[in-house]
Amino acid sequence: MKTPLKLGGIILGLTAAVSLMLLAFLSPLMNSGPEDIPVAVTAPDPVVAQLSENFDVTTYDNPSDARDAVLDRDAVGAVTVTREGATVYTASGAGQPYTQVLTGVAERMDATVEDVAPTTPDDPNAGGLSALALPLAFGGMVSAAVLSMTMKKRYGLRIIGSLVFSVLAGLAVGAILQFGFGTFDGNYWETAGVLALGIAGTSLFVLGLESLIGSPGLGIGAVLTLFVSNPLSGIATGWQWLPSPWGAIGQYLPIGAAGNATRSVAFFDGAGIAHSVWVLLAWVVIGLAMVGVASVRYRRFTSRLAEQAEQAEQAGQAHPVEA
Repeated sequence: MKTPLKLGGIILGLTAAVSLMLLAFLSPLMNSGPEDIPVAVTAPDPVVAQLSENFDVTTYDNPSDARDAVLDRDAVGAVTVTREGATVYTASGAGQPYTQVLTGVAERMDATVEDVAPTTPDDPNAGGLSALALPLAFGGMVSAAVLSMTMKKRYGLRIIGSLVFSVLAGLAVGAILQFGFGTFDGNYWETAGVLALGIAGTSLFVLGLESLIGSPGLGIGAVLTLFVSNPLSGIATGWQWLPSPWGAIGQYLPIGAAGNATRSVAFFDGAGIAHSVWVLLAWVVIGLAMVGVASVRYRRFTSRLAEQAEQAEQAGQAHPVEA
């Protein structure tokens, strides 16, 4: 009876895992929309009131300040209405859904549209950026799993391996997207550096979990990476498109922070990157700290074993067995 019950438990567990995976990805997608996206506005009060019904509006006295808010990543778009006419400023680099929504606003207002942070001609929909979630997630997870299984208790080599892999992977992914598909046309080294930091954040954190609690740490890391950080990252759309507060929460996780930092470097000359970089550095430091604690704990354990062995040897020499 035990074997059929065990098999039934495994089947039910796998079914629950698949269901949770679907919910993790589908729930943010189905509840996403333009309700809370930040828009900078310079316009008469009636226009501001009308726009506030659908957007999170911040008003500015000067149209140039509203435009600068988009370039500084304080808003995903701007609407200005002056005596000279109406202008809608979009930023394709912030995410395609915002551009589509704001272009619709411009059509209803008969306004001029200006894209102040466009994507590249080779990849106008930024499809390469949308695909980044998988390399960031699996790059961090796979490297942590392989290093933890092959470098057992060799904590220093784990850290070195993770850092070297992250740098090489960042360089490779950045080169493929920039030189292979033309998704980016900015500073390659900055883009590669951000991608490397994003992979390192996940890799070192999961390594730290495994170092402290063993194999369950890999499972916890996989759940956090694939079922939490990935769907809440907002890489494909921009995090503001996700339902509140989940989009903001995703920016405190490695994949979301890495995706947002990549947008900043690729399309906004680094504007708005500071928060994401600090978040990624925090994950790296937390991972290093956990590996460090595990290393110290292991050294103390082996030291105690050596002392006990030495004491046992000394006791045997002090009381030799008589023939």
